Amino acid sequence: MTEPMPGPRRSTRPTIIAFCMLFGAAGCKGCSDDSSLVDAGDHAQTSSLTPEQAAKVLAKIGDNVITLGDYVAALEHMDQFDRLRYQSPERRKELLDELVEVELLAQEATAKGYDKDPVAQQELRAVLRDAMLKEARAGAPQASDISDADARAYYEAHKADYKDPERRRVSLIVATSESSAKSALDQAKGSQAAQWGELVRKLSTDSQAKANVPVDLAGDFGIVSPPGDTRGDNARVPAEVRAALFEVDKPGDVLPRVVHSGDKWYVVRMTQKLDAHERTFAEAERAIRVRIAQDRSKAKEDETYQSLRKQFPVKIDEAALATVKVDQRALGSDGGA
Repeated sequence: MTEPMPGPRRSTRPTIIAFCMLFGAAGCKGCSDDSSLVDAGDHAQTSSLTPEQAAKVLAKIGDNVITLGDYVAALEHMDQFDRLRYQSPERRKELLDELVEVELLAQEATAKGYDKDPVAQQELRAVLRDAMLKEARAGAPQASDISDADARAYYEAHKADYKDPERRRVSLIVATSESSAKSALDQAKGSQAAQWGELVRKLSTDSQAKANVPVDLAGDFGIVSPPGDTRGDNARVPAEVRAALFEVDKPGDVLPRVVHSGDKWYVVRMTQKLDAHERTFAEAERAIRVRIAQDRSKAKEDETYQSLRKQFPVKIDEAALATVKVDQRALGSDGGA
């Protein structure tokens, strides 16, 4: 700074801390003249700063300050490619200006009481939650850290998970009555891919029937596995249709009957067949290592939750919770969120 700032006070509000956690490649608009930032980019991590360096004041905004530690934390929490944008002194000055603008707006928002808004408080709690979970996961192994022995032991214990059943891709003509479905079936018998696609666009009542896709992909509802295999669930394909699909002989064939489910009728065509396959350890190894790493990270999170519940006893008023009603009129027409 060009002049000393005696007696600065660090804000107890986690404004800049939250910004550091959430900051991406912000579009900085201004440029400060503070030449003390020239060396800031030399510190890749906050851990590389001495306590004296971290406490160095870069900017004073009202009664609050932004320190070199705050600034380097903002850099540290960026994506590595975004961080490259701030290699020059001029760009690093722009980042400081962005931090100052955040603090200015935060101070004014606090003065107006916006920090008491339930949504703002919940978002802040979410930021603090993420910080705690990051701390809890510290030391958890990465996928590359999992030993060969552990990965192979997991594979042997979960071999059934790596036996992929036969899967099939289904294309459908959706009708609102049995008679219209049977009429569509008569026209679809023996049809080739393009002919089937034209029939889908012409006859199907599904909302995606006229989607802007190649004609041979019209009516595609995705892949399913045999009934009972939860890994092959497909929310768009009713259970009755899924079961009927596995009655079809070969790809390109149309089921010789219509299928009824709910208030709709379906003409069913199999477009692809993927044979059953048992993945070898080599094929599954990468996924196994990721899964073990995720499980161990999750275990650390669970330990943190259990410890905190002992430290801060949780009591839930079930009766009060039961009084909460969700207004379905505020939801979409399909009843979803």
